[in-house]
Amino acid sequence: MDFRWDLVWSSMPLLLEGTRLTVQLTAIAVFFGIIIGTVAGMTRLSRGPQRIVAAVYIDFIRGTPLLVQTFIVFYGIPGIIGRPIPAYWAAVLALSINSGAYVAEIVRAGIQSIDKGQTEAALSLGMTGSQIMRHIILPQAFLRIIPPLGNEFIALLKDSSLVSVIALEELVRKGQIIIGRTFRPFEVWLAVALIYLAMTFAVSRLVNFTEKRMKIHA
Repeated sequence: MDFRWDLVWSSMPLLLEGTRLTVQLTAIAVFFGIIIGTVAGMTRLSRGPQRIVAAVYIDFIRGTPLLVQTFIVFYGIPGIIGRPIPAYWAAVLALSINSGAYVAEIVRAGIQSIDKGQTEAALSLGMTGSQIMRHIILPQAFLRIIPPLGNEFIALLKDSSLVSVIALEELVRKGQIIIGRTFRPFEVWLAVALIYLAMTFAVSRLVNFTEKRMKIHA
């Protein structure tokens, strides 16, 4: 069987349309995931009963497949609220909740990596706990969590392919549509794989550049 480059090139407009949606979903999910994860990570380090809620959320999400979580959001929640959730927002919600659990552990590890002596010194100067966290702990922790956050973005970029199961036309779903029309899976899946490779490579280089720039200005 001959490899059809013409099919790859003719499929690119549709695949790039799916790529745009994939990047959009990932960026939104990581944005909300950082917010959710920062709150959950700091809550898990607190001493109140709320840390149990954060721990249950983190353990449940990290211990169950993203595919199952997507089904729960898209098929399960509508049965509770009595109305359907659009596929796009179901995907955003599932990806954000999933990302938040992993970001929470990244944030927790970053905060715990800061020398406790800095907190003690700040307390001796009369700073409150919130001031210490905002002005001393989080800025240093953020610098340390950039690499794992970049890895989380890359992982979520690839895992976003799972939302194709709810008929959301991101990159993988577009590939399936093209294969259904052409019956040429090898060329199409290879093109999809190369697009994912290009995206993950670009993100990894961007993370490395950002990390080096922040170390220079630290």
